[in-house]
Amino acid sequence: QVQLVESGGGLVQPGGSLRLSCAASGIIFRLYTMGWYRQAPGKQRELVAAITNGGITNYADSVKDRFTISRDHAENTVYLQMNSLKPEDTAVYYCNGRHMLVRSLEVWGQGTLVTVSS
Repeated sequence: QVQLVESGGGLVQPGGSLRLSCAASGIIFRLYTMGWYRQAPGKQRELVAAITNGGITNYADSVKDRFTISRDHAENTVYLQMNSLKPEDTAVYYCNGRHMLVRSLEVWGQGTLVTVSS
């Protein structure tokens, strides 16, 4: 069964940190570019960060120098370390996997809520 399961969301104060995890199963993990997206209330879903199988990363301008994406091929897991969190980072965060060659092969997690508030 193809599945991405996120964890690590929650409530954090401004300036705090959280680490999100996304465990993949049912896919050949090394063949997928992995990414984190987020959707805030009333807004469109946006790309936060992505990482290729070779470790090349890209980030949204709004999170550069604060967030770090990484992946562990042994554990089939992708992480998003979020530091210096701001209230505008509040959103549901979704894990995404897209096949490197067959672009139509895409899988989404169920989402995890991150709330940044004092």
